[in-house]
Amino acid sequence: MQILIDWCKAAPLAILPHHAVSRAVYWLTRRSGRLVTPIIRRFIALFNVQMQDAVEPDPGAYDTFNAFFTRALKPDARPIAAGVDEIACPADGRISAIGAIENSRVFQAKGKDYSLAALLADSDLAKVFSNGSFITVYLSPRDYHRLHMPVDAQLISQTHVPGRLYSVAPHTVRTIDSIFARNERVIATFESRQCGQLALVLVGAINVAAIETVWHGLVTPPAGRSISCWPYTEEESVTLNKGEEMGRFNMGSTIIAVFEKPVRWRVDMVAGDAVRMGQFIGNQTA
Repeated sequence: MQILIDWCKAAPLAILPHHAVSRAVYWLTRRSGRLVTPIIRRFIALFNVQMQDAVEPDPGAYDTFNAFFTRALKPDARPIAAGVDEIACPADGRISAIGAIENSRVFQAKGKDYSLAALLADSDLAKVFSNGSFITVYLSPRDYHRLHMPVDAQLISQTHVPGRLYSVAPHTVRTIDSIFARNERVIATFESRQCGQLALVLVGAINVAAIETVWHGLVTPPAGRSISCWPYTEEESVTLNKGEEMGRFNMGSTIIAVFEKPVRWRVDMVAGDAVRMGQFIGNQTA
């Protein structure tokens, strides 16, 4: 029965003009006017958004809906896992999947997995992570939408992969094969002393009208038709500390953190659990 319900929810979204809808959302969420504050207040009530954590908790202080949606948090709102070998959660949200990468495939949902090479759009890069670990975090509309570093690391490259913009809500993740490897995404790869290489995959979705990184700014839109890659030399690169902002979604989506080395995940943490940016989620193994 659950499968049928999921398909009924997902099927109508599959035929929508994903990019056209998302570009319209991009335009609308950046308009100012007298309707902005009532819309924000309604959104807060509908999704039970916790505004007490925001630097600016007053809905009337935001000129546009996007300014509200990408709001900053108070500096002490999200304590960062402090141990040298401790990994911090990169986002507020809910764990969609977590575990080891097996045979270069990543678990998506019950009965579904997908190719790591397809996700990263690079078979050579996928070999680096073939024996590693991953965590997938889904950001719902109510969540904080800035993304942060799980460990200290130096930027190696950034890649934009055009694709579809399927919803990444739980029902579509359970329904659509290889959804994260089919959607538009931005892949940032890093080198870290503690855990070797790290890839943060920022997955687009319908109504996710823009993806940004702190070193590049707006990456998408425009969507483009081919893969774009920006390698960074040591002189050009940036080093970000654990807990520092690395990017943001302008509307909700999913981030996948892929680690080269195996991670010892917290034993009390499973798929479906709510998580907060900065919280301790696991230890890097030797």
